[in-house]
Amino acid sequence: MSATTNALNGDSRARDSEAEAAHAEAEALDAYSRVVVDVAERLAPSVANLRITRRTRAGNVPAGAGSAVALTPDGFLLTSAHVVAGPGRTGRAAFVDGRELSFSVVGVDHLSDLAVLRADGTDLTPATLGEAEKLRVGQLVIAIGNPNGFAGSVTAGVVSALGRSLPARSGRAVRYIDNVIQTDAALNPGNSGGALVDSAARLVGINTAVAGVGLGLAVPVNAATRAVVAALMSDGRVRRAYIGIGGGPRPLPPHARVRFGRASGVEVVEVASGSPAQRAGLRAEDLIVELGGRPVERVDDVQRLMTADTIGSTLAARVLRGDKLIELELRPVELAD
Repeated sequence: MSATTNALNGDSRARDSEAEAAHAEAEALDAYSRVVVDVAERLAPSVANLRITRRTRAGNVPAGAGSAVALTPDGFLLTSAHVVAGPGRTGRAAFVDGRELSFSVVGVDHLSDLAVLRADGTDLTPATLGEAEKLRVGQLVIAIGNPNGFAGSVTAGVVSALGRSLPARSGRAVRYIDNVIQTDAALNPGNSGGALVDSAARLVGINTAVAGVGLGLAVPVNAATRAVVAALMSDGRVRRAYIGIGGGPRPLPPHARVRFGRASGVEVVEVASGSPAQRAGLRAEDLIVELGGRPVERVDDVQRLMTADTIGSTLAARVLRGDKLIELELRPVELAD
């Protein structure tokens, strides 16, 4: 076989390989499009465009806009707390089928940035709840909401990162929302409160913030947020425990690392006057290594214990104060609104 023939055969194989690659790419793109279209069609009826009004002496006046997701057929909607924050908020929820339903605010939890509304409807299409803990970085996600008033807008992207934290504030209380989802699906003002869903059209997050171009954040749908939503639906509020410290992570000294088998604890930066922490004897620069019998490495570990169940109970704390390990007892109180 001549060199010319070999070269021709090589060129032919290269062309075949390029054609196969192009065909595979076209199939992948077509599959991607089918998934996004299917999810959009399934979820669009569950996502509402909110027009917020505020009651004044002169009547209702416009107070913003956002999105919400239907939770139940009988009118419960889930949105972001900051969308409906403030006294006297009410408004109307518009759906893609043309219906406009008035709604009232059932409960708001600023420390998770979630709120539950009740629309005057009995045949809504509820979204299927997913589990954000099962997400993986790089996984396809679709955002559906009403950015800048454009109802039913759909954007798609991937999970850019998991395990982010987002600070939330209620009065003087500051709490970090755990395991926030970062996505590059385009989000804009008005997307807040809208749906972030996976390729099976399951609700895995509530879009909450735009942190930059290609950087959107969503509160995850997981066991913790389901508990928040259940409390808001039944009681209109979320009860949390309070011990009255401000803190942050700090590396453990070498001897403590060996003793406890971990690298960090939570340093007490501030102790609120008259708080359970002050009454228990906690001081600034104390290093909390255990609370309630559980290891403490990050502020999140303390926050997870601040539930309604621990209000009024006794939490044993193991604290490093200089080179000494001391044991204290805290009795959390209810966090005031």
